Amino acid sequence: MQTIEEDINTQIIEKKSKFIADLCYVSSSQEAQNKLQEIRKKHYDAKHHCFAYRIDTKEGIIEKASDDGEPSGTAGAPMLSLLQKSNLSNVMIIVTRYFGGILLGTGGLVRAYTLVAKNAIESAKRVEEKYGLEIQVTIPYQNTNLFKHYCKINQITIIETKFEQEVSYIIQVAITEKDKIMKELETTGINIQNVKILQEKKIKK
Repeated sequence: MQTIEEDINTQIIEKKSKFIADLCYVSSSQEAQNKLQEIRKKHYDAKHHCFAYRIDTKEGIIEKASDDGEPSGTAGAPMLSLLQKSNLSNVMIIVTRYFGGILLGTGGLVRAYTLVAKNAIESAKRVEEKYGLEIQVTIPYQNTNLFKHYCKINQITIIETKFEQEVSYIIQVAITEKDKIMKELETTGINIQNVKILQEKKIKK
């Protein structure tokens, strides 16, 4: 599945109304709610904070959209449709509107919300996201260069290193690649002392 590498902010002015789009990475409904509250607090003086999101779970895609007081179907639904057509998941688009005093009508609102959301989506860099594991691998000091070289050429992310009697690395790997990687590490001459699965999580590749 595809998601975004980092959050994006864009804005447009339509007949004196300002539309501010925040395209955000979220991995749960709770994260989406927290992000919405953050944006509402930031733009406390705006009347509308319309949104749409798609979140991937093991049970399927969760989708939600809101017009937040705008005429029904003019904001949330068009933005959700954009996310669907873009085949993005674990993303949320929030569009804050500052009313400029001129009514846009339902057609004008749909065009404005769609345009600012589309600008944000097209500006975002996409990455693949998979279900993965955080794994702690413990090795002797003399094998550190070999281990880091293996991780580099195989695009394995090292997220933490601990230097004690031996060296412990916490790495991220896709679940589907875990057995292959563990088998390859055993054949590279790296003396692996211990392997511990810490948690399952979504990882960007």
